[in-house]
This record gives sequence, structure tokens and C-alpha cells, in this order.
Amino acid sequence: MIRDITASAEINKTYLGKVVRLAEFAAFVEISSGTDGLLHISEIAEQRLRDVRDALKLGDQVLVKVLAIEGNKTRLSRKAVLREQREEQQKETPAGSSGSGEQS
Repeated sequence: MIRDITASAEINKTYLGKVVRLAEFAAFVEISSGTDGLLHISEIAEQRLRDVRDALKLGDQVLVKVLAIEGNKTRLSRKAVLREQREEQQKETPAGSSGSGEQS
């Protein structure tokens, strides 16, 4: 438990975080107690967003990946996690199959 409280963010690691603040250009996501990072609007979704609030609201829990740590600033990406999940799903479902496993 103490290790979780004192743990620092690691680059390329994925965290389940909570949206704690919204701004015009980004969301701030708490990834551990007392540690939050910037989730820029361009890193929220795979498609372009006009407004952060189109995808997120305060209190949302989101999976984010740490892109960089610069001093006390942590840059996050949700888009990277979504891309990895999509690629993993494509590997599991061969092209041309329905993925349902049912036969007619």
C-alpha cells in the first residue's frame, strides 16, 4: 500500500486514472495519489475532437499511457491505449472472419 502511494509515474506504462480537471485544450488526469498528468486534446481520441468535453467529463475513469515526464510535468495519452487495444483486437480476430464463432 505504501509503495502505491509513493510510486512515481513510469514512461510507457498504462494507468487507470481519474479526470480531475478539464480545460479548453486538455484534461488533467490523476494517475496515482497526488500525481496527475496532462492529457492534451490531441491525445484523447483517435479522431479529432473539437472540445475535450465531447469525450470526457469530470470524474471519468480512463486508461492512459505515460508519454513523457519532464520535470514535474507528466504527459499522457489515451489515444495510444485505444490504438493498442484496437491492434490487439485485430490480431485476435483474423481478417475475413466474423469473430462470433457461430456457424449457419
